[in-house]
Amino acid sequence: MKWIVGLGNPGPNYEKTRHNIGFMALDALAARHGIAIKQSKCKAVIGEGNISGTKIALIKPMTYMNLSGESVRAFMDYYKVSLEDLIVVYDDLDTEIGRNRLRYQGSAGGHNGIKSIIQHTGTQVFNRIRMGISRPQPGYPIVDYVLAPFPRKEAELLQQSIDEAGDAIEFALTHTFEQTMAKFNK
Repeated sequence: MKWIVGLGNPGPNYEKTRHNIGFMALDALAARHGIAIKQSKCKAVIGEGNISGTKIALIKPMTYMNLSGESVRAFMDYYKVSLEDLIVVYDDLDTEIGRNRLRYQGSAGGHNGIKSIIQHTGTQVFNRIRMGISRPQPGYPIVDYVLAPFPRKEAELLQQSIDEAGDAIEFALTHTFEQTMAKFNK
C-alpha cells in the first residue's frame, strides 16, 4: 500500500489557509478518483482506494500540524506500512506560490509538522512534496501568514500547485520517487 499524508489543521477555521495546502491537495486527488476521506482512525481521517492499480491510503492527521507525527506513527504501526511507500504533502515558505518541490530526505527546515514526523519515525528519509506558499512581506508574522487564507489573486497559482501535486502523486505510484522528482522538479 502507498500512503499519502497531507498536512494541515482540522476544523473550518483553518480550511482555506496556507498551512492547509496539504489537505487541499489530498481533497483534490480524492475527488479526482472518487475516494471519500472520512474514516476516522489513527488520529486521522483516511480514505482508501485504488489509483493506477495501486492500493492507496489518503491520510489527513487530525492532531493539528505540530503533532502530525503522532498520526503518521499510529498509521505505520496499525497498517505495518513502510516509510518507502510514504509521500508527505505540505506547505513550504521557501518555495513560491504555484511551484512544488519534491525531495526524498532532509531536515524539517523549520516546519513543525515535518519536525513531528521526523521525531515519531526516527528518520529524515521519506518522500515529500513541498507546496509553495511564498514568504510574507518582511515584518509580517509567520504564524499569522500561514494561518491566513489564500488571497483571491493567488487562486490560479494555488490551483496549478494542487493539480501538479496530484499529477506527481499519481506518477509516483507507478515510478520511483527519483523518476518523479526528475519529472516534476522544475
